[in-house]
Amino acid sequence: MSALQAVVSVAIAALVLVRVIGRQVTGSPVTARSLVLMPAVLLVIGVAGMGNVLGSASTGALLLFGADVALLVLVGLGRGASVALGERNGTLYQRGTRLTLLLWLLTIALRVGFAFAGHLLGVDDRLAGASIALSMGLTIGAQNVAIWWRGQRLGVPMAVPAARR
Repeated sequence: MSALQAVVSVAIAALVLVRVIGRQVTGSPVTARSLVLMPAVLLVIGVAGMGNVLGSASTGALLLFGADVALLVLVGLGRGASVALGERNGTLYQRGTRLTLLLWLLTIALRVGFAFAGHLLGVDDRLAGASIALSMGLTIGAQNVAIWWRGQRLGVPMAVPAARR
């Protein structure tokens, strides 16, 4: 991965995290769009970005990537379980807790840790760099699946975006 690609990847990841974590800390209504849009966009970008790298990835890079993704999905499910859900104005409302924030820090630490592990093991870092958007989409998607499932169990309807009311 070139230096420019690394900077762009890190910048995109930082912007996504600021937006996602910021909304969770301040709280927000739960809408179908808020649960689907960000992870879907990241997954599309991630799959497109990995297309050129995946075929030439070594077995070690693929194993490291698989372990990284598996752990990030599990942590995403944990974050989704840690979000406080309630009813506000008759619709589902979410707000991250201290545990949610700690699990976000764990998410970042895992991603950085796997990148360093790959470097120390001499694994080609092109797959790790190309998979940032994909892994972020998967972990946020897992979190949102947990939030959706918990919201369904509460029986509180999701909010409808203001433009569609």
